[in-house]
Amino acid sequence: MSEVRIVAEPRTEFGKGAARRIRRANKVPAVLYSHGSQPVHITLPGHELMLALKTSNVLLNIELNGTSHLALPKDVQRHPIKGFLEHVDLLQVRRGEKVEVSVPVVVTGEPAPGGLVTHELDAVEVTAEATHVPETFEVSVEGLRIGASTHARDIQLPEGVELVTDPDAVIVHIVAAPTAEQVEAELAEAEAAVGIEREATAEAEA
Repeated sequence: MSEVRIVAEPRTEFGKGAARRIRRANKVPAVLYSHGSQPVHITLPGHELMLALKTSNVLLNIELNGTSHLALPKDVQRHPIKGFLEHVDLLQVRRGEKVEVSVPVVVTGEPAPGGLVTHELDAVEVTAEATHVPETFEVSVEGLRIGASTHARDIQLPEGVELVTDPDAVIVHIVAAPTAEQVEAELAEAEAAVGIEREATAEAEA
């Protein structure tokens, strides 16, 4: 897994006004939670943090006042429209420590002709050593026929990684792709529904 070093600064101002000032300075307010200790409020450089968080379950090496802290992202809050980072919660970890994390599932390959892939789970929960958390798991649907499914138990786990998600949970399922006639019928139904809604709105406004 990736390990990224980021230099943090202690945070002494709190509240919405302080958070806005921090973000205007291209920094992100954050909280570092540790084992049995009080949470530590910090600020992190916004651009570096944004780049780091593009990697799933990235391990952050937080440098604070000359001391290093290994941490995993616990909760990332983004602006609902603009998408910039608003706040980040970090969980301090130790080398050799087991942690429970959510790992994204990436689907590869193409099913047999006539098949359509439906995603049931985008990620699975596992336990892994804190410094060896998988970034993603790959699930291949290459050549799978209609009706076939891939389950959590089918994922090839690296050594030391244990599955927490129900092994019988369906990751992907192959269904029959709709015919051209079915697509046209669905579009016609959607257009008719829009027309009825517009008529109802016009009558209500009359």
